Amino acid sequence: MKHEELIKKWLDNDLSPEESKAFEALDDYQELIKLSDNVKRFEAPEFNKEVALNAVLQKIHSPEITRKTRWTTHVMRIAAVLAISLSVYYFSTTLNTNISTLAAQKTTIELPDNSQVTLNAGSSLSFNESKWSNARDVALEGEAFFKVAKGESFNVMTADGKVTVLGTEFNVKQRSGLFEVICYEGSVQVTHETDQKILKAGDSFLLLDGKIIAKEKETALGPSWINNESYFKSMPFAHVIHEFERQYNVTIETDNIDLDQLFTGSFAHNEQSLALKSITLPLNLKYSKKDNSTIVLTRE
Repeated sequence: MKHEELIKKWLDNDLSPEESKAFEALDDYQELIKLSDNVKRFEAPEFNKEVALNAVLQKIHSPEITRKTRWTTHVMRIAAVLAISLSVYYFSTTLNTNISTLAAQKTTIELPDNSQVTLNAGSSLSFNESKWSNARDVALEGEAFFKVAKGESFNVMTADGKVTVLGTEFNVKQRSGLFEVICYEGSVQVTHETDQKILKAGDSFLLLDGKIIAKEKETALGPSWINNESYFKSMPFAHVIHEFERQYNVTIETDNIDLDQLFTGSFAHNEQSLALKSITLPLNLKYSKKDNSTIVLTRE
């Protein structure tokens, strides 16, 4: 049986026991097996390896004496191109775009539909651009302010719940023990486990340590952190400290301080000494700097 016919029957999984032995005796047997393994490794949905290799076989017109060598070289080149193309296709269609901010850093991202997201310090956002036309979904860890372009449903996924909107401005904050959504324009739907709530402009949803907390109507036009100021109303002091650490890239140590006491007030993001006074004076606390990156809070 001719060399080419053996390969075709091998591609069709149609070799008899005798033909299998003849195939294994081919000079380029090992190269063909290695080629098959490499193509399988990069195989994408709906890609037919056998059809591709058969197409290559049909284009071989060199004389019989040189056919085997030229065929193997040609197919190896084709396989290399296929492997690279398939790997690019796989990674470009399955990988998400990820954006993260460090401590003391904020950034604004424009999504594929021209929606805008501003990330607060120590936050991350991910989305799949190739699937955006079918699903406007983003995953959020931390805090972000959204200005959503009108269109189909827009979903913000967090570890504590989902926020669904059509076209609006809202803020989502998801930190350890804290999940808060504030709607500034339009309306949003917040889903937490089996609970759903529709928020209109000025409405809020606050989940604190697993409990839903009622809040007064929001009168601001946007979140204070966008303007480099963190504002808190009746919030456990532990969350104030954590936000301070994120905005100033420092570590705060506390000595015999009640971190569950409620704090109402604000601090600026651009003047550390003034900010320290803003969070310590209302609670009669003192602060000292242990080093450039560590602050110690104590009772007066």
